[in-house]
Amino acid sequence: MKLSILLFDGFTALDIVGGYEVLARLPGVQTSFVADRSGVVAADTRRLGMVAYETYESAAQTDILYVPGGPGVVTALADPRLLDYIARAHAAATWTLGICNGVALLGAAGLIAGKTVTTNWSWRERVAAYGADVLPARYHRDGNLVTGAGVSASIDAGLFLAGLIGGEGLARALQLGIEYYPAPPFGGSSPDEAPEEIKAMIRAYETSPAAEAVMQAKPPFPAP
Repeated sequence: MKLSILLFDGFTALDIVGGYEVLARLPGVQTSFVADRSGVVAADTRRLGMVAYETYESAAQTDILYVPGGPGVVTALADPRLLDYIARAHAAATWTLGICNGVALLGAAGLIAGKTVTTNWSWRERVAAYGADVLPARYHRDGNLVTGAGVSASIDAGLFLAGLIGGEGLARALQLGIEYYPAPPFGGSSPDEAPEEIKAMIRAYETSPAAEAVMQAKPPFPAP
């Protein structure tokens, strides 16, 4: 079984790494990182990169398509080659996994109209604009499409998908293997419980010059 993880400039690392640490450990899985060209792709902090060693052309056939999110989604939504790859790979895949605001990329590729999905709390309305019913859930399945909420929910969605593929026993073993038993220091069971002033801070930062400056910064490593 082939797992193809999409990389694009400005992805959020935990969107990928959380689910990767689960799904890449499924017996028989071969993991590939895919981008428009091979080489290092910069994450949103511009201080971390991941290496793509397959391209859209070489990785069209896959069993699990993994689409993360991050600030770079805003630019990626206008990238026809990336959206075309998502549509083609999804058509060939057994499963498609979308994480955080990466679910908007699935929407722009025409994959979620009439579907029920989840996504990052601050992107629910934008994802719903693609014709999807958006739930305030940690993860959700609609047919062969599994979606996860923001960033750390990649772990939950990965474990859920691992259970669908390999059974509950294997998924429980993977959960124990990565010791995933979260107990966040500031409590709360969902982002909807966060104080409004904290939500306002996040929304303000997402559109601030400071956030834009980070994304425009040149990474300290060679990138395509």
